[in-house]
Amino acid sequence: MVKCKPLPKLKLIRAICMGNRSVRQSASIVVITVAALLASEPTGAEQIMVFAAASLKRPLMESARAHGTSSGNRVSLSFAASSSLARQIDAGAPADLYISANAAWINWLLGRGKIQATSRTHLAGNRLVLVTPKPALARPERFTAASTLRFLQGGRIALADPGHVPAGIYARQALTNLGVWSKLVPYLAPAANVRAALALVERGAAPLGIVYASDAHGNDAVDVLYRFDINSHAPIRYVAALVANARPATADFLAALATRKSRELFRKYAFSAD
Repeated sequence: MVKCKPLPKLKLIRAICMGNRSVRQSASIVVITVAALLASEPTGAEQIMVFAAASLKRPLMESARAHGTSSGNRVSLSFAASSSLARQIDAGAPADLYISANAAWINWLLGRGKIQATSRTHLAGNRLVLVTPKPALARPERFTAASTLRFLQGGRIALADPGHVPAGIYARQALTNLGVWSKLVPYLAPAANVRAALALVERGAAPLGIVYASDAHGNDAVDVLYRFDINSHAPIRYVAALVANARPATADFLAALATRKSRELFRKYAFSAD
């Protein structure tokens, strides 16, 4: 069940909940409330607001549901690009927990006094892959500019915005290390976040896309053509931290995300332990 409530200081989310069509169509943010379906809510139950990288949607929804059942607290999840969420937190959005797809935005918020430094927790890792709509008609032996352009046939490569979104930054690093960045730049189709880039490939709007391995895992709409070497870009690490003035119950949810059981859940969705 999706339940939206107007959130103070977060006008975009409020507009989505009120049914503003133009905002809803353009927004990259998806807000999901995962609550234990109990006959009566326990006295003193709290609501926890989590801002998380878009690629974490599947494991976090499952984790939040389980935590809501065991604790009685309600966990609301807001998914978008790590950069977008960090800026919202800096502007005063009422988040309790922030999970970024890289440490850079955690450090940025820390420098602005918006993060509890001692709460930083590494949750999981990931890999970059090149995908195409299923079924793949051909598979390049090597990833080169020439082979990629032949495959594109005038189309574009979907990826998260390489200017500020972690998945796009990792992709730019990988393409640069492979020596193809300058040749492929004119053929890129930047998206608001990695899930939006994946959607372009799923719909056939882009013949190629660079996404996380977890996005392609179990996805019946895409085939993986190429796995980028982990040494071609900075390590992909998801880092979580409590936001300053977070609700007390948030620490319990963060602790639950760091347990062995939770890490196994991340691996279920093709995240790594790196």
